[in-house]
Amino acid sequence: MKKQSKNKAIAIFEGNQIRRHWDEEKELWYFAIMDVIEIMAQTDRPRKYWNDLKNKLKNEGSELSEKIGQLKMKASDDKYYLTDAADTETMLRLIQSIPSPNVEPFKLWLARVGYERLEETADPELAINRALKTYLQKGYSPDWINQRLKSIEIRKALTDEWKKRGVKEGLEFAILTDEITQAWTGLTTKEYKKLKDIKKENLRDNMTNLELVLNMLAETATTEISAKRKPKNLEENKTVAREGGSVAGNAREDIENKTGKSVITNKNAKMLSGNNKQKLK
Repeated sequence: MKKQSKNKAIAIFEGNQIRRHWDEEKELWYFAIMDVIEIMAQTDRPRKYWNDLKNKLKNEGSELSEKIGQLKMKASDDKYYLTDAADTETMLRLIQSIPSPNVEPFKLWLARVGYERLEETADPELAINRALKTYLQKGYSPDWINQRLKSIEIRKALTDEWKKRGVKEGLEFAILTDEITQAWTGLTTKEYKKLKDIKKENLRDNMTNLELVLNMLAETATTEISAKRKPKNLEENKTVAREGGSVAGNAREDIENKTGKSVITNKNAKMLSGNNKQKLK
C-alpha cells in the first residue's frame, strides 16, 4: 500500500503524499502525523482533528503522546516547519484510534498478524511455512529461499549461545552482529546496508546466495568458538565475534582471489527477486 518515491522524504499512500524522516542513528522512519490524519480521517482540518484526538487520548490515560516528537519537515510553501511526528509502531497505534473506513485495512492487518503470531508460538513450523510462502510470493528463487531458511536456523543457534553467555537482546546483540559483519565483509552493518541502498529492511533478505553462505559461516564459527571459550562479558564476546567473522572473511578473500570479483555486492531484494521473476516469464 505504501511505496517509495524518488524523494526519500516522501511516502506515497494510495496516491497521497506523507512526509517522513529517516533517523540514521535509530534506524527508524518518522512520519508526519498531520499528513496521515488528513488521509485516514478524510478531513480538511487535520490540525483540529489531531488536537481533539490528542486530548481524547490524554483523557483516556494513553501514554502515546509521550512517544510523539517534533521534526522539521518541508511544507507546501517549500519552507521547513516543526511538525508532530511518530515512528511506525506509534503511528499504527494512533491509526487504530481514528474511526474511519480508511483505517479498517490497518486494523484487520494488525489483528491477522497478532493471530498468526499466537499460532506460530504454539507451532513454530507454521512460521517457517509462512516465511517460505512469503519469499516465493516476492519472487526469490527456491535455492535462495533454502539458504535463507537455513540462515534463520543458524542465527537462532547463535543468539541462543549469546543468551547463555549473558548477552542482552537489543543493543548488545546489534553490537556483536556488527563485529561479525565487519570482520567478514570489511564493512559495518550500516555501511553494508548503504551499499545495498536499504534502510530498515533485513540485511540477510538482501544478500546473494554467496553472501548468505559466508554470513552463515561467520555466525556458525562464532557460535562454535563461543561454546568452546565461554566468554564472560561483552568485551570477550566481541573478541569471539571478530574471530568468528574472520573465518568467513578469509574464505571471502580466497574466493575473490580465485574469481577476480568481489563477493560483496550492491544487489538488494528488488534486484534478486526481480531477476527471478524475469526468469519465470
